[in-house]
Amino acid sequence: MSEKLERHQFVRSHGLANDYLVVDGARLGFSLTEDRIRKICDRHTGVGSDGILEVVAAPAGFDAAVRIYNPDGSEAEKSGNGVRIFAKFCLDHGYVAADQPVKIHTLGGPVEARLVARERNRTVLRVSMGKVSFRCADLPMTGADQTGEWVQRKLTVGDRQFTATCLSVGNPHAVLLDAPFDEATARKYGPLVENHAQFPRRTNVQLVRVRDRSTVEALIWERGAGWTQSSGSSSCAVAAACVRAGLTDRAVQVVMPGGTLDVIVHDDWSLEQVGFAQEIARGTISDDLLAELDL
Repeated sequence: MSEKLERHQFVRSHGLANDYLVVDGARLGFSLTEDRIRKICDRHTGVGSDGILEVVAAPAGFDAAVRIYNPDGSEAEKSGNGVRIFAKFCLDHGYVAADQPVKIHTLGGPVEARLVARERNRTVLRVSMGKVSFRCADLPMTGADQTGEWVQRKLTVGDRQFTATCLSVGNPHAVLLDAPFDEATARKYGPLVENHAQFPRRTNVQLVRVRDRSTVEALIWERGAGWTQSSGSSSCAVAAACVRAGLTDRAVQVVMPGGTLDVIVHDDWSLEQVGFAQEIARGTISDDLLAELDL
């Protein structure tokens, strides 16, 4: 087990090619402003990552708490890959006991991570992600009955209409069920859906292609990050939308460019994901970059 992080230190990890830096907010030595987050996450002039996970003080009843930052400096409520990375970090670096489930506080609601296996080069975890909600008010989503749902309904985006199911898994998602399944479409229409007037807090966007009752492919445009190789919360959203549409069974493998995540959509619409996290590096922010951060 490694020691806890100290001043200016970070750990870099990934889950399915979705990478995060983990820092200890109480020990880092400076606050994470939007400008500093953008500079640190820059892949050419900073450390480089898809976001930052900050260890913060845990409220009563929780073993750990995390704040999740996108590379554009905005804050996310929840991240499936991020939660697995964070849970592995807490287990490996002495922030929680390794012999029990880890109850984690996120802005998008509580999650619980359980250790499945420690493999030679990675750690496999099962994470309870909370319940999906299809209520427009929970995304939130305007321009619709707030007590109602936007399930398999047409959404006008620029010069196109897509059949969309919009839902929350603690953060907002718009699953496009009939969009052309290619990266060019994701890159063109992803930002238009993300910033659509009906999503006042923006939204994550997924394109899907169903292979069979137990396998779905997904392409992801992530709110605050853009085109991304994978996303745990997006995988949960895709699985829930496909189950709701009757396209798949409740145990679904979601295949993304970065890899495959197992998702279970229970009868009560609670969600579980099973996947790995892998630590890549541990480092210290240099004096030059600290100066660039105005420190």
